Amino acid sequence: MKLPYIGRRLLQVAPTVSGVLLLTFILIHIAPGDPIQALASGNGDEDYYAFMRHKFGLDQPLINQLGTYVGNILRGDLGTSYITGQSVSTTIGERLGATLLLTGTAIIVSSIIGIGLAVVASLRSDGALDHATNAASLILYASPVFWIAQLVLLFLSLRLGWFPVQGMNSAGLDAGVFATVIDTAWHLALPAGVLAIQEVAVVARLMRSGIREELGQDYIRTARAKGASESQVVVRHALRSALLPVVTVIGNRIGNIFSGAMVVELIFGWPGLGQLILSSSQTRDTPVLLGIFLLVAFTVVLSNLITDLSYAWIDPRIRLK
Repeated sequence: MKLPYIGRRLLQVAPTVSGVLLLTFILIHIAPGDPIQALASGNGDEDYYAFMRHKFGLDQPLINQLGTYVGNILRGDLGTSYITGQSVSTTIGERLGATLLLTGTAIIVSSIIGIGLAVVASLRSDGALDHATNAASLILYASPVFWIAQLVLLFLSLRLGWFPVQGMNSAGLDAGVFATVIDTAWHLALPAGVLAIQEVAVVARLMRSGIREELGQDYIRTARAKGASESQVVVRHALRSALLPVVTVIGNRIGNIFSGAMVVELIFGWPGLGQLILSSSQTRDTPVLLGIFLLVAFTVVLSNLITDLSYAWIDPRIRLK
């Protein structure tokens, strides 16, 4: 891996994020609705509306508003919420941890389970477990996240009472660190599990196909000829080469996971960015919406960069030039 490659990839981050910022800024500002009227709940007069538009710079031409916003971004200022008067950085920061916990758990769980299922199925190629894994992956991948979320919420939470209905912690919880971690994990289990379901299906199917393809390569036949067992052939040889497309898919689906997390958070009452996006959309809190979109865009671009750089670590034969 050479430094110039990393430098070129880093230089691609700025124009990509800038393009997303420009597009979202224009779309949000030309969308129907007036944030000042939403702020006043329709009860203000024209003088009040004019004063507030001037205060937030909304009486300026759109190009001037964009220039001001970009200048503030370059100084590290995401603006101030129209509704709370709090800085956007603080508003997002209060919710970001919960969303990162949810999405991070879903990514880790789905990767481990998906790869594990594919490896086990490959050890019994064309057997009952292999066919069952393939069929289950198809069904889960075709099932909408919001539908699965409502089913498990109704059955496992409301009917059986195994898991809490909503929230990140139990109301009135006043316990030690260990009890708090256990309580958070209990609340996290359903939303993270639902968010991971489709990713498990994607990873398992892709990993299964990759391993089956690798098992037909010459180096696999050589390993078998040297007396390697089937488990050694799959785990030590085929698995590592088959990981490359899986890593690519996981990195490219970060945006899908974030969008799925928004829906899951709303259904399970998880106090993350999903609820913040909904409330900000309803109140036309433009600075908060732009800040969230900018964060998501940067996260997706950065995850793709990390994915590319991980190739050389997974497969030493690859040299990034």
